[in-house]
Amino acid sequence: MTHLKRNRTVLGLSLAAATIALGACGGGDDGADNAGAAKEPTSQSSESDAAGDETDETDQAAEPDLSDIPDVVAEVNGEEVTKDEFVVVYEAQFQQAAMQAQMGGEQPDEETLKKQTADNLVNTELMAQEAEARGIEITDTDVDDELTSLAKQNQMKSSDEILAALEQQGTSEDEARQQVESQLMIEQLVDDEAGSTEPSEKDLRTLYAQAKQQQAQQGEQAQKIPPFAKVRSQLEEQAKSDKVNEVAQGMVEDLRKDADITINL
Repeated sequence: MTHLKRNRTVLGLSLAAATIALGACGGGDDGADNAGAAKEPTSQSSESDAAGDETDETDQAAEPDLSDIPDVVAEVNGEEVTKDEFVVVYEAQFQQAAMQAQMGGEQPDEETLKKQTADNLVNTELMAQEAEARGIEITDTDVDDELTSLAKQNQMKSSDEILAALEQQGTSEDEARQQVESQLMIEQLVDDEAGSTEPSEKDLRTLYAQAKQQQAQQGEQAQKIPPFAKVRSQLEEQAKSDKVNEVAQGMVEDLRKDADITINL
């Protein structure tokens, strides 16, 4: 049995998003195209190729400033969010922000990013405490099953393969399992709060229409969106994720009203 409270990740940050990106990077198969179609179409692959060695040098040079991080970053109803827990999440967030910022020739706003990371860790701790109060527990078997499912969605043969791919991107197996556990905890808590998050046919058609509209707005440069039937499973995942995030954010707002929260940044 794993422990909810010590396995925090940023609220709403799903490992599914990272693994879908892995599939898109693979290129050349229908699965990668389908995964991309469920999200807003982009042309990032060509931009990445053009960046070349310059991008690599920038990534290597980008290092977060951790000198002002206290040993206890926050306290949530008597539970501590420690520096070690913060750093794991913040470093990942910083690297993502650095890659985005370099496109505009800027540096990440670390002060804002640190505050956002601390707030998100507080939110996830509140959700973990609520899940524990409701008797919701995530087992190692639950995590294994979800990793297997994610591997299948990303055209990989096994959970070991997807963990190895994430390891190459800088996410350790322990961190990946913690992210999956936290996401499953949030999903079960949302199901307990709001009932089933399975999307209706109307929801899926609406998402598909939005994607087609975005494609039309982007013109010839947009990625071609496959027929609805081919991307149905990806649309279902996106619709479910949107619903989970919507309900979770509402729960967090309510939980914060009665919580004893201290952030020491």
